[in-house]
Amino acid sequence: MAEPYGDSPLTSRTDVLDRHSVPGTVRIAEIPFKAQIGLRVDPKGVAAERIGTAIGAMLPNLPGTVVRAGELLALWLGPDEWLLVGGEGTAQSIQDTLGAALGEDHGAVVDVSANRTILEVSGPRARDVLNKGCALDLHPRVFGADRCAQTLLARSGVLLVCRDAELPSYWLMVRSSFARYLADWLIDASAEYTP
Repeated sequence: MAEPYGDSPLTSRTDVLDRHSVPGTVRIAEIPFKAQIGLRVDPKGVAAERIGTAIGAMLPNLPGTVVRAGELLALWLGPDEWLLVGGEGTAQSIQDTLGAALGEDHGAVVDVSANRTILEVSGPRARDVLNKGCALDLHPRVFGADRCAQTLLARSGVLLVCRDAELPSYWLMVRSSFARYLADWLIDASAEYTP
């Protein structure tokens, strides 16, 4: 029997991203194959409480916030919408956990892992690179660790997540069809830091 095989949207750009990363200044890399599960549920209902108990942390209830539950991230996308991000190969487990906690209550649990890939931009100049194409104020006082926002970066829709405000480190969750364009834009935007 053949083994399943798949390439990430940026497999062909891995070497290019490595070459254009500048150690100690800015690093651009893909983090492929993360589990991404969309969740819709009434945030004030008992199902949301059961889900919080099941994943080990209550779902974030403030706009643009992220809650960590071990290796699992819960990102606030809307008043009754979240994206849960887990490790590679955990999508079914996360779906099963959420589905069991949801029970018969009104809501939705959908695997959207193939919809987006993740580009990580990190290093002391990461914020400077992103500021070239993003209108958000990324200063740590405003957009610190465990913050997220749906925004545009270089005219591409992204879900921007601040993983670490001090390093800094950001995840750009971008639709697979825009991943190459955005990777090339990031390479160009960081060119001034390349020796």
